[in-house]
Amino acid sequence: MSNGSSLNEFLLLAFADTWELQLLHFSLFLGIYLAALLSNGLIITAVACDHHLHTPMYFFLLHLSLLDIGTISTTVPKSMTNSLWNTRAISYSGCAAQVFLVVFFFTGEFSLLTVMAYDRYVAICKPLHYGTIMGGRACAKMAAAAWGSCFLNALLHTGNTFSLPLCKGHVVDQFFCEIPQILKLSCPDSYLREVGVTVVSACLFFGCFIFIVLSYVQIFTAVLRIPSEQGQHKAFSMCLPHLAVASLCVSTVMFAYMKPPCISCPALDLLVTILYLVVPPAVNPLIYSMRNKELKDAL
Repeated sequence: MSNGSSLNEFLLLAFADTWELQLLHFSLFLGIYLAALLSNGLIITAVACDHHLHTPMYFFLLHLSLLDIGTISTTVPKSMTNSLWNTRAISYSGCAAQVFLVVFFFTGEFSLLTVMAYDRYVAICKPLHYGTIMGGRACAKMAAAAWGSCFLNALLHTGNTFSLPLCKGHVVDQFFCEIPQILKLSCPDSYLREVGVTVVSACLFFGCFIFIVLSYVQIFTAVLRIPSEQGQHKAFSMCLPHLAVASLCVSTVMFAYMKPPCISCPALDLLVTILYLVVPPAVNPLIYSMRNKELKDAL
């Protein structure tokens, strides 16, 4: 195979060889997928229909739920279908679409987490200026910037990845088309080009994460000045889960994309991928709604 265009399909990772274990994999993924669809769908419906929730925080939460649904819908249904029909195949165009959509939705999700950190910073540290800084036009611009940046990042990665010559077969050691696994199939002289793009994206992700951490340092400093313990508890309960989700996302993604090939292990790669791609869309609605009285009342 001289280049990627000579491939008609890729073979994805099979979770199990026996029908019983394949059915178990299908059932587990189906449960996670339906839970993510239901919980995120409820948040979208509540925010869209209840005018009391038409505020910047819930505006960004609605966008995060949309991205969560997109993220989990890009990979999990195909994996379930393959298990149910005892196949591993995915078409070349389907693989390219998966790469584009995974990068698109995940980049958008992390961009939204960054914007939401800024929103919490303004709300807690500059409450008197909140209405001015986080006006409707400013929120729309931030959301548009998040969606636009993830589109450009996805276009860059997809075009660069599938322009590389693939000369090491067509077996992808993952349950979806993940860029590091596709890079293992590329020729050594082309590998560094995509690695360079990945390093740039990783630096941007890390920069966003540093911004999130600095925002929460300012938030926690302001919260500790609150004389009321109840007020401190409420602020920490809102902010700590957000920081935990962002930390999980950036740590697992950077490990998956930046680790040396020599320490690659199929079981570890699978676990890391599930942690950053399958778990967050399912648990984000619980994290953001469990202690949120306004959202509970709207539901």
